[in-house]
Amino acid sequence: MDKRFVYMDYNATTPLRDEVKARMIEDIDVFANASSMHEAGRRARDRVEKSRAQVAALVGARDPESVFFTSGGSESNNTVFNTMYDLGRGAGGRRKIIITSIEHPCVMNSARRLADEGFHVVFLGVDGYGRIRLDELERELDPARSEGGPTLLVSVMAANNEIGTLQDMKAIAAAAKTAGAYTHSDAVQAAGKIPVDVAAWGVDYLTLSCHKIYGPKGVGALYVRKGAPVEPLIRGGHQELGLRAGTYNNQGILGFGLAAELALRDLGGFAKRLSGLRERLKNGIVALVPDVRINGHPTEVLPNTLNASFPGAEGEAILLSLDLEGIEVSTGSACASGSLEPSHVLMATGVGPELAHGSIRFSMGRATSEEDVDYVLEKLPPIIKRLRRMSTVPSSSATATLAACRD
Repeated sequence: MDKRFVYMDYNATTPLRDEVKARMIEDIDVFANASSMHEAGRRARDRVEKSRAQVAALVGARDPESVFFTSGGSESNNTVFNTMYDLGRGAGGRRKIIITSIEHPCVMNSARRLADEGFHVVFLGVDGYGRIRLDELERELDPARSEGGPTLLVSVMAANNEIGTLQDMKAIAAAAKTAGAYTHSDAVQAAGKIPVDVAAWGVDYLTLSCHKIYGPKGVGALYVRKGAPVEPLIRGGHQELGLRAGTYNNQGILGFGLAAELALRDLGGFAKRLSGLRERLKNGIVALVPDVRINGHPTEVLPNTLNASFPGAEGEAILLSLDLEGIEVSTGSACASGSLEPSHVLMATGVGPELAHGSIRFSMGRATSEEDVDYVLEKLPPIIKRLRRMSTVPSSSATATLAACRD
């Protein structure tokens, strides 16, 4: 098969949809400040509010005013944790925060900052598939059975960005509510790939990012349930009901609105087609590459995401070898790509450092085809074979490591 370009890093970012690009170009002259009261300002504001309604519909928010635009997922997540800091620092305030051990770095580091400020932060463990154990969450939520007093916030990623594992957000939010705690979900990877419904889930806060759903970068959103407390991360003017000061990013927000509308429209077909491609890739890898471990939950998983460990081969070497063949993948989260440490997500699921360092994330998207998958299956096996032959780790040790991990 001739060399081709195969992009399988859609969990890191997605290209602009043609429809979104065309709409943004069409509205490029909608330049007025959406906070201005003149006609041009009102025209810009109308487009902003239409986009707000489109984003709200994507996540089942009945009141569009519960959706606030931000610069992206990291800002939205930081806004939630900033709010918890303000709530908990007063005398008698709750100061216990529960997150999982596989959260995105911006959640992990926000929680660590609260720990530095004297909050009691629990990094809840996960099982071998990356799912939290509900009984352990309930025990941590019970002040009589755990340390730290009553819980202020439970923050759980709806879909993991590295292994694709899905969490039962409805059950998690119900347990938190019973304990009087707020619930936040980073749904950056979930939205547009699986149904997201803030009302059905019962969460108080939910984070979104536009560039994960084929829209522009630099714009995201935070859903805040009516009545839930929220403190601005950026103070200044009256924009976003005073929650997020600064002149509106008209073009980004317009692109976000259309991207959200299209993602909701195409959700069912997207999930079905990508699930088929994921199975094709997974089955092919298992059949063609000896001693491989598939990470993440076998069924409760994003339809587009496959994470595999190749003992005896180093992940960065696999990535660069595939890149030479025109195949673009990831060794984990793009936000952690500068780190030499093994994936904290895989380590939390019980995968040892060697296997974690030999792991690759394949994340597919709208443009991925069966031919792309077959091209990967043609190029990957000889690359793994070559790298294992060059490895200083004996193949018997790699096989033993894999068997121990499975046990």
